[in-house]
Amino acid sequence: MQTNPQLELVTNYVQYTGQHIFLTGKAGTGKTTFLHNLREHPLKRMVVVAPTGVAAINAHGVTIHSFFQLPFGPLIGFDRMKTEQMRFNKEKVNIIRSLDLLVIDEISMVRADLLDGIDAVLRRFRTHNKPFGGVQLLMIGDLQQLSPVVKEDERMLLQEYYDTPYFFSSKVLRETSFVSIELTQVFRQQDDSFISILNQVRENRLDKLSLERLNQRYFPDFQPHENEGYITLCTHNAQAKRINEKKLQLLDGKAYRFEAQIEGNFPEYSYPTDFELVVKEGAQVMFVKNDLSPEKLFYNGKIGKITRIEDEFIFVLCPGEENEITVSGIYWENVKYSLKADTNEIVEETEGTFFHYPLRLAWAITIHKSQGLTFERAVIDAQASFAHGQVYVALSRCKTLEGMVLSTPINHHSIINDHTVRGFTEHIEQNQPDETQLNSARIAYQHELLMDLFRFAQFRNRILYIEKIINENKGSIPDPTQDLFRQMFPALHTEIWEVADKFQSQIKQLLPQQPDVEQNTALQIRIGKAAGYFSEKIKTIILDVLSKADLDIDNKTVKKQLNDAVNRFESDARIKRETLIACLDGFCLRDLLQAKAVAAIEKAKPKETRKVDNSTDLLNNENISHPALFSQLRSWRLAKATEMNLPAFGVFSQKTLYEMVAYLPTDKKSLLKINGIGEKKITQFGPEIIEIIREYCEEKGIIGKI
Repeated sequence: MQTNPQLELVTNYVQYTGQHIFLTGKAGTGKTTFLHNLREHPLKRMVVVAPTGVAAINAHGVTIHSFFQLPFGPLIGFDRMKTEQMRFNKEKVNIIRSLDLLVIDEISMVRADLLDGIDAVLRRFRTHNKPFGGVQLLMIGDLQQLSPVVKEDERMLLQEYYDTPYFFSSKVLRETSFVSIELTQVFRQQDDSFISILNQVRENRLDKLSLERLNQRYFPDFQPHENEGYITLCTHNAQAKRINEKKLQLLDGKAYRFEAQIEGNFPEYSYPTDFELVVKEGAQVMFVKNDLSPEKLFYNGKIGKITRIEDEFIFVLCPGEENEITVSGIYWENVKYSLKADTNEIVEETEGTFFHYPLRLAWAITIHKSQGLTFERAVIDAQASFAHGQVYVALSRCKTLEGMVLSTPINHHSIINDHTVRGFTEHIEQNQPDETQLNSARIAYQHELLMDLFRFAQFRNRILYIEKIINENKGSIPDPTQDLFRQMFPALHTEIWEVADKFQSQIKQLLPQQPDVEQNTALQIRIGKAAGYFSEKIKTIILDVLSKADLDIDNKTVKKQLNDAVNRFESDARIKRETLIACLDGFCLRDLLQAKAVAAIEKAKPKETRKVDNSTDLLNNENISHPALFSQLRSWRLAKATEMNLPAFGVFSQKTLYEMVAYLPTDKKSLLKINGIGEKKITQFGPEIIEIIREYCEEKGIIGKI
């Protein structure tokens, strides 16, 4: 996909490993281009998020806060929030559970607590004991440019928990490893001398000679010619707005007002440009979107002048060009992620649109809004810089030193650089991964997935918890239900756990012959056979048995507890079986990930209880004495309870029902021996119960036991 060796390295880390990645690089090194290519050719099931609305629109993703439903304030103690405070709809949960790769663009703007909040949500809905719930993380951004926005009161609170507000101080990143890859080839500038000056500014090590050369571009009385297309980069919004409004007022002629057209959901904080565009003929404007047509007439950041406005068209002429660009309204899309019904792929779905001219007044723009843009000619006023990296962002927007004019001189005081960021970036520069490390990470990822495929510890935990519920509630859970689960334990132990332990030993013996699992022929044959064996055992020992389990228990608390535990066990078994089936022909990384992701999608909401009345499973259930009679009495109990406006156990309990079909009482005296049946129950229901049981015994030619 890429010809740049560094970009190929990033691509391979994403595709073939589970390693978390921080992709960084100087301005103009192709980080944004890489992200767009990744979106067009996704290597895994991925979602793209960004810290702000505009950044999300530019990345064709969604905001962090909207996707993870996080509050905007400091997220101190968020990992301890109660489950009911994290309400996600079913589709969002399915997307999270089936996710392979989470991409965070503009990571330099993400606070440490926000990254920990993302971690908490992912652990909540995926694997709780793995960083980010086991999702691979790709973080993209440059720490020497934009930094997190932290208010003073927030800073005071956060500093009690974090060393710095930057993402790399998050608790989750301190607990896990991630590889950092820095792109070094600059595409925006071609002059090595200018690139060297920018690097010195970026790293706050500007020497005297470079500072002198930079300040040779200081022209305090510079007045650009209107046709040259200079744009002023300044530090504050009010300053840029004042310059644009003053320049517009000086132009003669009619002012034209154009408003954006918004359909669906497109929040104001995500507007890619001003809602109202006020322009005149002769106004200097900047394109705020790339031309998607084959002609590629404009790009985001291109400067021009309005020559005329006719009907619904604005005509713009750019410096050095002979032909006007005819500009009409275009669409921006606010997307959300959804699952495609037929394939369960994660797809982008348009939630709202913003229709407007891709233009804004451009005599001036803030340094912050210039992020990611490239200018042929710019006037830079950075004297009032107030944030880390501002001066570097401003200077690095220019393609050449000759195209830059400084309205105020640059000095060391105006270059603000956070020393903690510098320490972190120096570590990155000195620890760049190579192909050897990539191959080690690729092999380790294969081994981790393979061992996990034949690891059944989660099953052990699930069944032990079910056993605990049964032992603590023997009086509420019918004996046949207890027997069903107790009969499952020995088979799980001998036919799954013990066999799996032995097979994992075989894997460890075969791996040294060829560590690359996909190339290890002997191991691949064994994997295929083992996948067939375990997938069948999961079906017969777990899934088939669970389908027969009668969990319609009278005690509502125990009923919910047991149903939840069994549903989780069944879900784990189903996911494991489907991933094993994907390996019947051997281990294939892509096939395994795809099967695992699709299997994690909840097919339907688990029912609170299993309605087994009159079902084939009940009639064939060998743990129930006389299942046909059991079904008949159960239906009678339900009808009687409905008639009397009582809960079913108000007629008689589930345990009483099981005793009736076990001992078959056919007269009043024998019926009184059943637990839960007294004189009052005999008076109310005795004749009907006795008649049902007698008819059944006569039909079957059997005699009651009491």
